[in-house]
Amino acid sequence: MLPLVELSGLVYGQATRAWCHSGSKALHPVVHLHIIDRMGRIYLQKRSRTKDLLPGYWDTAVGGHVTYGEQALEALYREAAEELGLHGFNPIFLDNYVYQTQRDSEFVLIFAMVGHPDLDPDNAEVSEGKWWTMEEIDAAIGKGVLTPNFESEFSRIRASLLALL
Repeated sequence: MLPLVELSGLVYGQATRAWCHSGSKALHPVVHLHIIDRMGRIYLQKRSRTKDLLPGYWDTAVGGHVTYGEQALEALYREAAEELGLHGFNPIFLDNYVYQTQRDSEFVLIFAMVGHPDLDPDNAEVSEGKWWTMEEIDAAIGKGVLTPNFESEFSRIRASLLALL
């Protein structure tokens, strides 16, 4: 079950993931973690071919739904462990925004971390991971390589990521 939230983040109800993604437009929270190393490279994950949405696209290092009754940081730590085997990191909150598609409406909570951790991507979730330079990301934008959500989010937080270095 996923929490349903107001624009303030206040939880007012719950619904199934399937219902939230069926065009209901019910706002539900998700967490994203951007990982940047001291050389200014960004770690991206390639979405598994088994994903129902945008399989094979490069995306934010970690992303996932907050479950009902779970705090955003709990979801972030859970997703980081599940997707990348990442534990014991110190996330920095950057921003939040609403991301809408025809399928759903997400209340996105953006976090970042600085470092070059040893990562062990889960092959069911992530087909591979790679460190990208800013120039490589710039060259890939608009080419159908990166998820549309990542592209818009990256432009929103690029300066904030670089400010962490």
